[in-house]
Amino acid sequence: MVQLVKIGNSQGIRIPKPFIEQADLEGKELALEVVNGGLFIAPKKQPREGWAVSIEAIIASKGMEKSDEEWLGATLTSDDDLEW
Repeated sequence: MVQLVKIGNSQGIRIPKPFIEQADLEGKELALEVVNGGLFIAPKKQPREGWAVSIEAIIASKGMEKSDEEWLGATLTSDDDLEW
């Protein structure tokens, strides 16, 4: 069972290790959200996380050349920077 514990002037929870491993939370920044009166905890995702690796795999599987790869390292941090 998980209970609230005092941590300084705040409160926190201790999450059992099997839950951390099963949810793949180890060493990750977490996002918290209140959902239906409960608390949803998930690893915080970065915009476009893993896209470069996926694109490289697709390019390699199609036998294409990576001639336009400079955009893969672009520093776009959110979709707010895009104009549609």
